[in-house]
Amino acid sequence: MTQALQRDILREKTTPRVVGKHVYGNLYNCDPKLLSDPHYLENIVREASKIGNMRLLDIKYWKIGEGVSILGIILESHISIHTWPEYSFATVDVYSCGAHTDPDKAFDYIVKALKAESYEKRYADRTLI
Repeated sequence: MTQALQRDILREKTTPRVVGKHVYGNLYNCDPKLLSDPHYLENIVREASKIGNMRLLDIKYWKIGEGVSILGIILESHISIHTWPEYSFATVDVYSCGAHTDPDKAFDYIVKALKAESYEKRYADRTLI
């Protein structure tokens, strides 16, 4: 086997066919007024998509009691925020496909924008080799 063929075989085995990056977590002691404002949350999703180098396609939100569920559809996947202002609590999910995106930066921006005093952040690698 030639070196060029070996290199091509190795590249096929190590170059991902799909780059999937999923960052998600819980935000505690957030500002309740921000958690109940769908327009503020919409702006957060818009800015998070820019910071994460994602292409925003659409945003939908639903007011549920005091809280809001908001979903940003990005070309690469989605950003979601679900809030419970009565508990100063939110869950955040940033999932993107593409080596050019940075869901970690988008998540960190959301944490700061909601003024969370503490948070838990988790990662899932959803890459297909």
